[in-house]
Amino acid sequence: MPEKKLERRLLRNLELVEARLEDCAGRAADPRVTEIVGHLVAAGGKRMRPLLTLLAAEFGDSSAPGVIDAAVVAELVHTASLHHDDVMDRAAIRHGVPSVNAQWGNSVAVKAGNWLLARAAQLSAGLDASAVPLQAAASERLILGQIQELAGPARPEDRLSHYFGVISDKSAALISFSLRLGALQAGAPAHVGEVLAEYGEHLGVAFQISDDLIDITSSPSLLGKEQGKDLAVGVSSLPVLLVLSDADPRNDELRALLAGPKGLRGESRSRALALLQESRAMDRAGAIMNEHLAKARSALAELPVGPPRRALDGLCDFVASRKQ
Repeated sequence: MPEKKLERRLLRNLELVEARLEDCAGRAADPRVTEIVGHLVAAGGKRMRPLLTLLAAEFGDSSAPGVIDAAVVAELVHTASLHHDDVMDRAAIRHGVPSVNAQWGNSVAVKAGNWLLARAAQLSAGLDASAVPLQAAASERLILGQIQELAGPARPEDRLSHYFGVISDKSAALISFSLRLGALQAGAPAHVGEVLAEYGEHLGVAFQISDDLIDITSSPSLLGKEQGKDLAVGVSSLPVLLVLSDADPRNDELRALLAGPKGLRGESRSRALALLQESRAMDRAGAIMNEHLAKARSALAELPVGPPRRALDGLCDFVASRKQ
């Protein structure tokens, strides 16, 4: 019964978040901006970041004023990052619809992402006094991760260390922020916010690795975007980096494909995907993902036992088994 009550409360609050997101997207002074920034909001998504914010709020007063807006802030920052990522990746599809950059161009997509960050900052200003500094720090890490991804590793940094630095900033920072903001707005004890932030860092790294694996294994219909997108734009996912660092002769053909021109197309990409799916790198990447999920679960041990903690533990199962 406690789990059912939590589920009903979360579903009700997620509906409020959705309505608030639509309201925020419709607040632009220019109707053309409203259309553009509302495009991905209307397309939906997993809404994982606002869900995490709402779950974190369960460790305090989940009905406190501003908890819904805190969840909206988390999703606005995330959606802004998608606008920027799609430009970087030259993505054509996002959440099963044309990406903003594909429909309106790169410049408009970047500006729309910036507008969403500004809107998130406006909402943060109405929350706890610590909300704006938290959002600023998370946004700084997110943008730094995007820049590092574009720039590539600096000598003598190895490519695997660079990869984990990038995903820590690009993915884990926002997930950790979403949890910390929810706990803060609900008035949870400070140590609870710290524990949730640590959990979020490991969950975020694991989530990005699962994205890497899904990009290789899932069909475009499940993904809501093209398969092998990382290969298409020359982004080195964890399985690719593990193949490149492994001298196994069975990967010679795959390494030759990966060493070719940046951005695989057509038959080359299809062949690389097939070889990656058969490689040991997929199992190795999965094992690293599970290590981070184990660390996330370990962090939860410091939280009070109850439905919210069990729900966060269940999210680790979701990340481990997700197909899209």
